[in-house]
Amino acid sequence: MGKSVETIKGNLIVSCQALPEEPLHSSFIMGRMAFAAKMGGAAGIRANTKEDIIEIKKNVDLPVIGIVKQVYEDSEIYITPTMKEIDQLMEAKPEIIALDATNRLRPNGVTLKEFYNAVRKKYPEQLLMADCSTLEEAVYADGLGFDFIGTTLVGYTEESKDVRIEQNDFALIREILNRVTHRVIAEGNINTPEKVHKVMGMGVYSVVVGTAITRPQAITREFVKALEK
Repeated sequence: MGKSVETIKGNLIVSCQALPEEPLHSSFIMGRMAFAAKMGGAAGIRANTKEDIIEIKKNVDLPVIGIVKQVYEDSEIYITPTMKEIDQLMEAKPEIIALDATNRLRPNGVTLKEFYNAVRKKYPEQLLMADCSTLEEAVYADGLGFDFIGTTLVGYTEESKDVRIEQNDFALIREILNRVTHRVIAEGNINTPEKVHKVMGMGVYSVVVGTAITRPQAITREFVKALEK
């Protein structure tokens, strides 16, 4: 295993991702983005694709949460959906692999439990993070044995489409913390320093921030919206 994940405890993880249609799409650029995040004090990086992770690891000695976003026609799941993506990530050796842990079926009708068990059997030492969208999914993933429980998909699934992570003073995060035994990583629309401070104080293991730091087109859009008001 690479860099110890203990260093992310109580600290910030920065998501450095750019999809093919985005202007910063480039493993080289993501490597430099990760370096900039480290200079700013980030303790970990979340990244997409084997190629980006390999480049990022050349630039920083921080633990990496790795994913592969891949769309399949027969499933709504696109965050590390099949063993093919797991195998790709293992070549890059991320400290943690994150995958969609919602209650939806994976490609070829595979359930989360079936997929989780297959990954554990093939790579028993690999740390796994569950990207969840509801309390029920978090509790289920915790019971399966995921090492980390994430709120990554809150608001992005049919089951959670009307939920915002900061609703009712981050009530969902409080509920998850009360119901699970594994480490919780807060992620998804935690887009201000104040929100980061708030959720970290609630007792989560770490917080992931992405768009608000590493997607200049989205950051610019917020400033432009403010002028249009």
